[in-house]
Amino acid sequence: MDLKVGQIVIAKAGREKDRKLVVVEISGKSCFICDGKERPLEAPKRKNVRHIAPTHMMLTEKETATNRALRRALAGVGCDKRGDKLIGLEAEEEI
Repeated sequence: MDLKVGQIVIAKAGREKDRKLVVVEISGKSCFICDGKERPLEAPKRKNVRHIAPTHMMLTEKETATNRALRRALAGVGCDKRGDKLIGLEAEEEI
C-alpha cells in the first residue's frame, strides 16, 4: 500500500471509522491524518496504515492549506461506504 501526502483515505477502525480523511505526513508504518474539523491540521491523528483504506483521489497543496479548505475539499469527494464495500477505493477487499 503506497500512501502519499495529500491522498484521501477512509478509516477502517477506531473513532474515525468510515470517515474520509487526508494524509498529511507518513512515518514508517503509521501516518498522520486530518479532516479539518474533528482532526484539524494543527493536531493530526496518528494512525496505523493497516487501519486505513487508501483511495485513488488526491488533494492539491492548496486544498490542504487550511482547515476550511480541507473540509470543503473532503465534502466534495464522492467516496462513501455502501454495505460492506467502500466506493472509490483501490483493489482492497474487506475480509
